[in-house]
Amino acid sequence: METDNKKALNRELAYFKFALIAPVIQGTFPDVSIAAYCRRVTEKPIARPDGVLFDYKPATLERWVCLYKSGGMDALVPRERSDKGSVKALSDECINEIHKIKEKFPRLDAVQIHIRLIRDGLIPATVSPRTVQRYIKATGLRNAAASGPLKDRKAFEEPYFGAMWQADTCHFPYIPDDNGKRQKTYLMIIVDDHSRLIVGARLFFEDNAYNFQKLLKDAVATTGVPQKLYVDHGSSYENSQLSYICGAIGTVLLHAPVRDGAAKAKCERAFGVLKSRWLNGLDTRQIRSLDEFNKELAEAIRKHNLSVNSSTGQTPMDRFLATRGRIRSPQSDEWLDECFMNRISRKVKNDATLSLFKRQLDAPMQYIRQTVEVRFLPDRLSEAYIFDNGVHFPLKLTDKQANCRAKRSNWPTVDYSKGGAANV
Repeated sequence: METDNKKALNRELAYFKFALIAPVIQGTFPDVSIAAYCRRVTEKPIARPDGVLFDYKPATLERWVCLYKSGGMDALVPRERSDKGSVKALSDECINEIHKIKEKFPRLDAVQIHIRLIRDGLIPATVSPRTVQRYIKATGLRNAAASGPLKDRKAFEEPYFGAMWQADTCHFPYIPDDNGKRQKTYLMIIVDDHSRLIVGARLFFEDNAYNFQKLLKDAVATTGVPQKLYVDHGSSYENSQLSYICGAIGTVLLHAPVRDGAAKAKCERAFGVLKSRWLNGLDTRQIRSLDEFNKELAEAIRKHNLSVNSSTGQTPMDRFLATRGRIRSPQSDEWLDECFMNRISRKVKNDATLSLFKRQLDAPMQYIRQTVEVRFLPDRLSEAYIFDNGVHFPLKLTDKQANCRAKRSNWPTVDYSKGGAANV
C-alpha cells in the first residue's frame, strides 16, 4: 500500500511531467516539430520537484506525450516497477562489493556507496544512485545492521611476525597502458597480521592468480615464509596453483568467510590509509605508465611502514625487527623458484608433443603416451619442463620446420650400393 506522502509525491511528479509536455498537448509550442521541442527542452538538466537536477532524454518527453494522450494525467503517475528487487545495471562483481561495503560500513548510505562504486570503476557514472538504493532496499541491506544476526567478532593479533599474512585486492584509478589506452588498475597487497608491515604491494592491470603469485614470491624472498596466509574466495586467491605453492613452501592457506570484508580488516585498513595519505593527494592524470605508478606506490609503502600505527603505538618496521626471528627463510633461490612453478598434468602424444595454453611443446620420446607433470610459468613457457622423481626434463616450443630437418635416431637406413638403381 502506498502511503499518503508517496501518493502526494507521485501526483506531484505527474504534474511536473505534464508541465513539460503541456505546450505539445495544447499545441502552443513554437518549434517546427514535437521532436524539435523535446530536444530543445532537454538540452540542459531539469530540476525535479525534489530539487534534484536530472538529464532527461527527448524520447522520454515524447513517451510522456503518448501516455497522456492515451490515459490522461493518471498515465503520468509513476507506477511501481514490475521487476522490483532485480537490478539489471549492477554486475555480480558490483553487488559483491556493495555487500562488502555494507558489512564494513553498515551506516553508509546508498549515495556514498554509489560514489565509491563509480570511483572504483565498478559502474559507469550513467548508473543513478537510485539503482543502488533500490538494490539495497530490496535485499534488506539497509536494515541489516539493526535487524540482522551479529557476527561474533573479537579483536585479535598474531603474537609475532610471520605467524599470518593477510592479502586482498583493491580497485585503483585508470592510467594509460603501453598503447596509450586508459585501463583500470588493481592494487594487490599483503599485510603481516602482527606488525601491520606491508610485506608486498604492487599495481597491476589485471587482478589474476599469476600476478598474486609473483607478488607473494617477492614477499617470501624478502621477508621469509609465513606460517599462514589468509585470503578471500576471489579467483586470484582460491585456485589449485596457489594451493600447490603454499603446500610447497609450508604455508597454511586459509580463506575468509564469503562476503566478509571485515574478516581481513588489516588489509582494509591499509587500503584506507594508503588512499587517505597518498592516493587522494596524487594527480593520477599525470601518471604515464604502470611502472611510474608502482614507483610512487613503493615510496608510499616505505613511508607507511615507517609511520606509527595507531593500534599498536609502534611502527610496522619496529614490530617486524623485534619478532622476525621466528620466520623461516627460503632454503635457496633455486628452491623458491621450484616452489612457485605452476603445475599441470598433460598426456604426451604419439608425436612426442604436448599442449599447454594452445602452444605445442616437444617432450622427450620416453614419455610418449604417458601422463606427466608439467611445471611452468605462464609468461615463460619456453622454460617449462617435465618433473619426474626430482629430475627436470626440459620442454621446448615445437618448431615443425626444424623438426622436418632433424635427424631421427630410429630413422630406417637404406644401403643404395646393393642392387636396384645403384647399378644403373
